[in-house]
Amino acid sequence: MQYFVLFLTVLAVIIMAKFLSWPFKNILKLIFNILVGLIMILLVNCFGAKIGIHINFNVVTAIVSGILGIPGVICLIILNYIF
Repeated sequence: MQYFVLFLTVLAVIIMAKFLSWPFKNILKLIFNILVGLIMILLVNCFGAKIGIHINFNVVTAIVSGILGIPGVICLIILNYIF
């Protein structure tokens, strides 16, 4: 268990170092994509409630929808349907 926590810590440091080395323009683009993904997830939750589709909004879904955009939201819908 200690090795797993150490691995996650090292991974988090690497991700933060990579994130902080990006230009400010890319950071703003990622934040904008996360907001667009949030809006898409909210729309899916509003209109998908009638047919039984619901996507929880958490850190993982925010990152997936932020990085992948609309295809990421579609992947989340498919994964929600499968599992």
